[in-house]
Amino acid sequence: MKSTPNTLFTATGGSTSSYFAMVCLKSQDGPTLYARNGATSHLSWSQSSKRDLQHRVYPYLLKGLAITRPYEVFGTDITSIRLKGGWLYLVAIIDWYSRYVVSWELSDTLEEEFVLKAVRRALAKGRPGILNSDQGSHFTSPQYTELVLGAGVKVSMDGRGRALDNVFTERLWRSLKYECVYINEFESPKEARRLIAEYFEFYNNVRLHQALDYRTPAQVHFEPVTVAVVS
Repeated sequence: MKSTPNTLFTATGGSTSSYFAMVCLKSQDGPTLYARNGATSHLSWSQSSKRDLQHRVYPYLLKGLAITRPYEVFGTDITSIRLKGGWLYLVAIIDWYSRYVVSWELSDTLEEEFVLKAVRRALAKGRPGILNSDQGSHFTSPQYTELVLGAGVKVSMDGRGRALDNVFTERLWRSLKYECVYINEFESPKEARRLIAEYFEFYNNVRLHQALDYRTPAQVHFEPVTVAVVS
C-alpha cells in the first residue's frame, strides 16, 4: 500500500501537514482497518488496572491541588499497543504541568520490570513531589511503591474506576493512538518501538499545545525558573 502524507489535527485545534505526518504514516487504510476491528479506545488497558487485594492502596493526593511548575506531579499509566500479530504494552510517565513525556517503556509481557525500568529512568532525570497512577497491580506492588517512596516521592492513586483522576496521561494516550497507532499496522515490536519513539520526540519537541499557550512540552518543561531576589 502506498504511503502518503496525511493531515493531522494538532492540539492547537488547526490542521497541519506536519513533520509527524511524514515520519509516522504508513498507510491511509490504517485508520479504517483499526476502526473495523474495534480498536478505537485510547484508554488504558483494562487488565492492567486490576487490583491486587493484598497490596496497599494509597490515597489520591491531587484533588484541589494547584500545580504551578514542572516536577510537582508526574502521572503514569499503561496502555496496549496493537501489532499485526499480537500486542505490546506501553507505560509512560508524564509531567502534569508541562505535559512532557519524561520516560516510557515498551514490553511484550505485563511483567513488572518494564514499569520499574521506566520509573527508574524518570527518577534519574528529576524527582517529582508526587507520582500518580491508577490502582492497578503494577502500581500497588511493593516493588513499585518502595522504589517511589525510597526516592522521597509521594505515591498517589486514582479513585477506583476514576480514569479522569489521571486525565493528562489519558490525553497522551488519545493523542498517541489517533496520531500514530491507528494510522499504522505495526509489523513488529521493533517497528512499533521506532515509530512510538519518533512520536514522543514529536510530541515533546514539535507539537504545540493550546493549554501551554501554543508552546511545546519541552519548552515549558525546561524553561528557566525566575526567582525573585529581595534586596
